[in-house]
This record gives sequence, structure tokens and C-alpha cells, in this order.
Amino acid sequence: MLAASASAYSAPKTVLVVGDSLSAEYGLTRGAGWVALLEQKLKAEKIDARIVNASISGETTSGGRARLPALLTAHKPQIVVIELGANDGLRGLPVASAEANLRQMVTLSQQQDAKVMLIGMRMPPNYGRAYTERFFGMYGTLSKDLKAPLVPFMLEGVADKPALFQADRLHPNAQAHPIILNTIWPTFSSLIRQR
Repeated sequence: MLAASASAYSAPKTVLVVGDSLSAEYGLTRGAGWVALLEQKLKAEKIDARIVNASISGETTSGGRARLPALLTAHKPQIVVIELGANDGLRGLPVASAEANLRQMVTLSQQQDAKVMLIGMRMPPNYGRAYTERFFGMYGTLSKDLKAPLVPFMLEGVADKPALFQADRLHPNAQAHPIILNTIWPTFSSLIRQR
């Protein structure tokens, strides 16, 4: 019995990343996005983990919510990283529905004994101050309510540098993704090191 529990502990953790184009390597060479860089960093740090990147370009919170149950069943992750909301915001969808979708995703993951990390996003100022503040605030509310660690703004150190974006001025280029990983790593690292 003791041997079985020891091997269960030493089994690699499965990390499920559910995101949009910012996590799906949109416009990048395969292996250049922050999720692939995270996998390399985990190997370098000798942290035994398997990453399943279930991110899809154009994904909204409702799409993520619809796909999540099957992903949880298929992969049985110990950690779920949710990077969604940007497409809801860019389409001007109601913040309340994005928040409800994300809340359900976090709750569902936690019910499957997974730890959840949220990655937040900001909307450009042209959406109006009220909307952009409510949108950004949604992540903090969810993090606090559901006790899910939060990276407040995925594009910290990137958003204000046009040279770090692809020609569409929406998607970070390959030079930006190591910066994105550095923003995400401290929160992720403390989560994956928990027993």
C-alpha cells in the first residue's frame, strides 16, 4: 500500500491549459508560444509535469465552458490554467456572462480535485472606461471568491510595446512569449510545487 501511494505521488502532474489564440501559438512557429516555453522550463527545473494545451484561436468563455467537461474527463488534470475572456471582451459581450462562464469552469475543475489558475486580460481603452474596468475587475473577483490564484494581466510588459506584436497588432510575436512566461511563472510555479 505504501509503495502505491509513493508512486502516485511521484507520478507526473497533468496541467491542462484552456485558452484562446494567446495560448494557441497563433501566428507563431510551433514551440514558440508561452505554453511550449513553460513545458521546457518545467523540464529545466526538473518538475515532472505533462502539459495538455487545449487552447483554440477565437475561443470565448462560453466555448471553453462547453469543452471543459470532456477535457477534464479525458485528461484528469491536477492543475487547470484558464486563459479566456479576451475574445468576449473584443466582441463587447456582457462581462456578467463571461464571469459566469469562468466561474463555472473554475468550480467544475475544483470539483474534479484540480487546482485552478486564472490568467487575466485587459481590454483596450477604446471600449470605454466602465467596460474595461468591469472586465479587468472580473478576474480579481473570481480569484478572491473561488480561491484561485491569478496572474492579473497576461500581457504585462508586452502590451505597451508595439514591436512585440504581430502585424495584426493583437497577437504577441515570438519575442513577446518569453516575457509572457516570466509574468505567468511565479504564480504557476508556486501552484505546481504544492503537494
